[in-house]
Amino acid sequence: MTAPPGIRIETFHGEAAAPYLPALAKLRVEVFRDWPYLYDGNAASETSYLAALARSRDAGLVLAFDGAEPVGCATCAPMADENANVTAPFRAQGWDLGRFFYFGESVLRRSYRGRGIGVAFFAAREAHARAVSRADFAAFCAVIRPPEHPLRPADATPLDPFWRRRGFTPRPDLTCTMRWKQVDTAGEVENRLGFWLKSLSGAPLP
Repeated sequence: MTAPPGIRIETFHGEAAAPYLPALAKLRVEVFRDWPYLYDGNAASETSYLAALARSRDAGLVLAFDGAEPVGCATCAPMADENANVTAPFRAQGWDLGRFFYFGESVLRRSYRGRGIGVAFFAAREAHARAVSRADFAAFCAVIRPPEHPLRPADATPLDPFWRRRGFTPRPDLTCTMRWKQVDTAGEVENRLGFWLKSLSGAPLP
């Protein structure tokens, strides 16, 4: 896939990503603190999460480098490897998890946005999913925030048009919940996330 000038996009499979995990953990804490996730995380828990993902046999970690420095990361793994929160709506439908590849978090330092890196992240994850699996569909979920949320920035731009241009379709019938501590809460709170799907094989969406 084509990377913007000066940026290198590379997909790491499994433990090959290990040397970069501490830097990626700090990057995730930095980016997820912003709208819309408002996640008040820490590097230790993020490093542990990434290490577990790297141990997944068919997981992929797509990194964006400016020189030797990682400035962004996107993850993907077979849906069957994901936790119960993510798989629950698919199991409830009676769908075969083997037909789905889950596109997890995508983080990019603010100063690098708007340069085509997000497009490259999606392309790299689709290529990885096709290379390591026979999944028919890609799926990801995004946090749902009300328009009147007090921490919504005045210049917040919905990503829905960007996701649609990548070929994804929103599925309001598929939602899950996750808990995390937010910048505006004393402890963990429950958040609702909605799924988007795309066919990787040409099969019609379920």
